[in-house]
Amino acid sequence: MSLEAVLALLTVVGVLAALAATRLAPDVVLMAAVTFLVVSGILSPQDALAGFSNTGVLTIATLYIVAAGLKESGAIQWMARRILGHPTGTRAAQLRLLGPTAAMSAFMNNTAVVAMFIPAVQEWAGRLRIAPSKLMIPLSYAGIVGGTCTLIGTSTNLVVAGMLESQQDVQLAMFDMVWVGVPLVLVGATYLFFFANRLLPDRQGAFEQLEAAREYAVDALVEPGGPLVGRTITAAGLRHLNHGYLAEVHRDGELLAAVSPDTTLYEGDALVFIGAPDCAHELRRIQGLAPAEGDIHKLDIRHSRRRIVEAIVGPDFPALGRTIRESRFRSRYQAVVLSVSRGGERLTGKLGDISFQVGDTLLMEAGDDFVGQYRHRKDFLLVSALNDAAPPNFRKAPLALSILAAMVAASATGLVSILEAALMAALLLLATRCVPIGKARRAIDLTVLIVIAAAFALGAAMTQTGAAQQIAEWLLLADAGSPWLALLIVYALTVIFTEMITNNAAAVLMFPIAVAVAEQLDVSFMPFVIAIMFAASASFMTPLGYQTNLMVLGPGGYRFTDYVRIGAPMSLLTGIVVVGLVPMVWSF
Repeated sequence: MSLEAVLALLTVVGVLAALAATRLAPDVVLMAAVTFLVVSGILSPQDALAGFSNTGVLTIATLYIVAAGLKESGAIQWMARRILGHPTGTRAAQLRLLGPTAAMSAFMNNTAVVAMFIPAVQEWAGRLRIAPSKLMIPLSYAGIVGGTCTLIGTSTNLVVAGMLESQQDVQLAMFDMVWVGVPLVLVGATYLFFFANRLLPDRQGAFEQLEAAREYAVDALVEPGGPLVGRTITAAGLRHLNHGYLAEVHRDGELLAAVSPDTTLYEGDALVFIGAPDCAHELRRIQGLAPAEGDIHKLDIRHSRRRIVEAIVGPDFPALGRTIRESRFRSRYQAVVLSVSRGGERLTGKLGDISFQVGDTLLMEAGDDFVGQYRHRKDFLLVSALNDAAPPNFRKAPLALSILAAMVAASATGLVSILEAALMAALLLLATRCVPIGKARRAIDLTVLIVIAAAFALGAAMTQTGAAQQIAEWLLLADAGSPWLALLIVYALTVIFTEMITNNAAAVLMFPIAVAVAEQLDVSFMPFVIAIMFAASASFMTPLGYQTNLMVLGPGGYRFTDYVRIGAPMSLLTGIVVVGLVPMVWSF
């Protein structure tokens, strides 16, 4: 290998290591790699930035606006109310959920579909008295496999299609993937229908757990010199609270559990109350008690403008690994953490000492503008079951769905390209005020677009320096020249990359390797490229591999092992279907 090939390969390895082992933002890591490739002379500026003009990347940016139009018009909720219905059992509910989710994910971004379905399914599960844990992972998996059926169902398909068009002059049609995607949906739905109820836990989501118990811990201090000093618990009015009870008293480093009503209070006693959210407000009205942390009093928001918000800590949360106290959470977000749930269980102990981790579900008291302010930020993945301050305009839902249908029809019939159809649909949604211009602008996820475009530069470096060809030769040494076995290796390697890094970056990095493998074997590159499309989306075994899996972590009350238990067979079945069917549709 040449020096440039070695540097390109080391750059890719460094990117993979940084994404897998550090908390650096993916767009920062990828752009740093692009900068190195340009400065070192491995790529020209034009080649390094070519991804930003790729039709696949531009189509993804436009489809964000289309998804925003469907969201703001309430189109998904409008359809959900008409489709989900009133099934009589858990399996029937899962079946009702799988079909519509997969179908909708085929025609709009699957992440957007899952995000909009989560609150509807939470409410639906409560009405049917079914544990959310029985429905949330099936919702995510149905969105993943449904998105593989068409060119616009997932951004991965658009990225690979853009690379095919720019590098191999091959154009994919809207429904080319349906021959593998539909069997994949059928196999996945069958597996989930028969085994999801058995493999998934019977567990409430984080918000439902709190709703069922209506309990969290509230710490208070007996004020020195206050009216409660020297009085018994009963005389102080702490015996028969309306919204909670006194569970513990901490005095001079000692714990007084099972507190007697006749216990005398001393100044500085730390009291721990367990109760409903209103317990905090009730305690504030008792003269002589002060909040232990003081954060609720410091929250500069009128009570009439406060609301309970549930949010999931995302991978880009700036205070990962730091405690609530160290993060200055209240000052940064104008919100107070009331409870933290991890792996479906509420964490105990002092809230201020809890360290943030990805996937933590926070129950917060915040202003009524919190949801709108942070919905489009990457700090949190918001899945609050509470009503939004700005409800969707359901009157425009049929119009938004009609525009989506027209976009799909125009592209599928070949009248216009997918990019042109998406641009016209976005313009119509803006013109008909299905989505305000400001919200459409905020809906475009620049982080994802930068990651995808920057990953193109890594792929170009691997191709131009010969690193991709060298990796292909290494793979074929283990493969002994069999196209079927080579296809299996490429598929498995893409799945591993997807679990380590983003699905789009995995697809872009594997694309030149797949083409090089086909050239070494002197066979068509199409089955390898199509296999990458499906493999990059086949992330079922971890909550972090695909964004929809992370989004349902808190609402389903899941633990990491829940994904492994149900996701490993799903991943195996997906691999068998893809590797078995792709060469039959796109022959070697």
